[in-house]
Amino acid sequence: MSNRALLVIDIQESFRQREVWQQTLHPDIADRADRLVSLARAAGDLVVWVLHTEPGSGGVFDPESGHVRYLYGLSGPESGDVELRKTAHNAFTTTNLQQVLTERGVTELVVCGIRAEQCVETTARVGSDLGYRITYVADAVTTEPLGGLSAEEVVERTKLVLSGRFAEIATIADLEAVAASAA
Repeated sequence: MSNRALLVIDIQESFRQREVWQQTLHPDIADRADRLVSLARAAGDLVVWVLHTEPGSGGVFDPESGHVRYLYGLSGPESGDVELRKTAHNAFTTTNLQQVLTERGVTELVVCGIRAEQCVETTARVGSDLGYRITYVADAVTTEPLGGLSAEEVVERTKLVLSGRFAEIATIADLEAVAASAA
């Protein structure tokens, strides 16, 4: 087991139930995340699957809706992986993620998922503040247009504010090349 973990954040059916999903940047986010899952497993990294829940809300993130499940096409957890359900934007505050990572000696996090500028970015920032080395995989995140910005502009803005402060920015191809050179 390495000292690195992949966090697969909120890649869940809840998002596909919202009208705005039609404008998502990467509707193939499941395939993109699965490329990272394959890399993580090959390297012996921990894979952590996170789902966002809003119990009692009556919305698409309410577990009673039936939509709080992994996005169709996503490989999903295997034996040895960790599954968490959160109710906050970041994956730390309302889960035992930090305890799990500490117990397993994890010091580096690779993050991907849905809402590049929300749950993925917030997890990266909190993780950085907690002392983890963060890699934000910019083409393994997705989002929709926001506040007059296109989805692409939202991701570019997120990369800009994270880079050099909270995270290293990488692409799937970057990580695949590193893995290939280490093999």
